[in-house]
Amino acid sequence: MTAVVRDNPFPDDRQANRRHLLEAVESVADVLAANRDKSEADRTLAPESVEALRQAGLLKLKSPRAVGGAEAHPVVQMDVIEAVAMIDPAASWCMLISSAVTGMALARSSDEAVEEFLADGWPSMVGSLRPGGTAKKVDGGYRVSGRWAWGSGAPHANWFSVPVMCEDPAPLVQAVVPASEVTIVDNWHVMGMKGTGSNDYELNDVFVPDHRVNDIVRGPVRRGGALYRMGSPGYVVNEHGCFAYAIGRLALKTMTETAIEKKRGYMGGQSIADREIFQRAIGEGTVRMNACHLMMADAVERLFAEAETGELSAAIRAESRAAAVWCTDEALDVVTTLHRYAGGSAVMLDNIMQRCVRDLYTVQSHLVVSDSAYEIYGQLLLGLSDDAPLR
Repeated sequence: MTAVVRDNPFPDDRQANRRHLLEAVESVADVLAANRDKSEADRTLAPESVEALRQAGLLKLKSPRAVGGAEAHPVVQMDVIEAVAMIDPAASWCMLISSAVTGMALARSSDEAVEEFLADGWPSMVGSLRPGGTAKKVDGGYRVSGRWAWGSGAPHANWFSVPVMCEDPAPLVQAVVPASEVTIVDNWHVMGMKGTGSNDYELNDVFVPDHRVNDIVRGPVRRGGALYRMGSPGYVVNEHGCFAYAIGRLALKTMTETAIEKKRGYMGGQSIADREIFQRAIGEGTVRMNACHLMMADAVERLFAEAETGELSAAIRAESRAAAVWCTDEALDVVTTLHRYAGGSAVMLDNIMQRCVRDLYTVQSHLVVSDSAYEIYGQLLLGLSDDAPLR
């Protein structure tokens, strides 16, 4: 198999790569901010935001260097995801989902498939972690049917990657199909993360050729390094943990900037910045979000280091996922507390604080940050299990 090589603008050095990516975020900040409300109202990321992320190279965050991707270290990814979330959480979520799905597809797929994916420019892919549907082996490929949820970015995706149950020859395969063969279900009427367009999507007896189907369990990583050997959900835990504390930091920034002008009480009252209980909330909340960043970074540093050796333990997979859940729990508590001090204006749909609350309560329902992760980690620590399943 020949390597698929593209010119690569991303630096090899980790810190230089980080600077390059953060400069890219800064370059699209105005576009993302200007279209934030449009995305929310349309229930999908605005086309202008999608194109800005694509042109800036931010959808390449997790793709192999061999095909022109950034292949950013997981901690660098966290900094980039946070930087975008501070501008527009919906844009950040769509970016992290697309970059993760695209990155793994480009790392595992055949050269023939990769050439297809890149034929019309950098792809925007949607995918799912949870297997669903059925794949029947036929001559030259598979016939795939099923329905998948949480297709974040589905309305603007041009490829869909789906995990499918299959009896022969592999129990679980990943099939990648063009958007033209997918039916998007317009059911994203939700409490939070409205701008992500996370609709359900369906395949109805779609033929997928062999070269666009991978064996998830036994299939090789064809290009890229340790990033693609971090396991499931190790490959994405950093995204979920950092997205949560990024929303916490956005809420802290918002309340800090408005505290002096914000007055509570009858006949004017006093500035909430003068209240000791609010001062504590800001101080304590900042420390807690900083702690989330440090814990998540430490866990994925060790996860990545083990992936580099080729021997990934169940313990680090379980711990890193539990860390992402803890970040989510902490962020929810901090943001909910801060929302109490935001006053009556916080109930308005265009208020940042209520969006922070709604967005966090929505993403905490994701499978990756299910509180079952604590149980799985506890079972390992107690010697009751030697595995870290995704459930």
